[in-house]
Amino acid sequence: MSRSTRKRSIAGVTAAASEKRDKQKANRTLRRLAKVRLQQGAAERVLPVKREVIDPWSMAKEGKLYFDAASSPKRMRK
Repeated sequence: MSRSTRKRSIAGVTAAASEKRDKQKANRTLRRLAKVRLQQGAAERVLPVKREVIDPWSMAKEGKLYFDAASSPKRMRK
């Protein structure tokens, strides 16, 4: 894969390598909350949304940002 390149000039704003642990924690919490709400009864059937469980700004990466591919071709490599 030494010759593979990105198709779009976009990268994550971060010092972290991955958000894997944050996403795992959020999904486990989301599944647990959904299970609890379903067991509560027919009156409370509103299932949670991921943003109710975790704030995306508290995760390791802080979003994505476009960059100029012509000025930095090295960043286009995978």
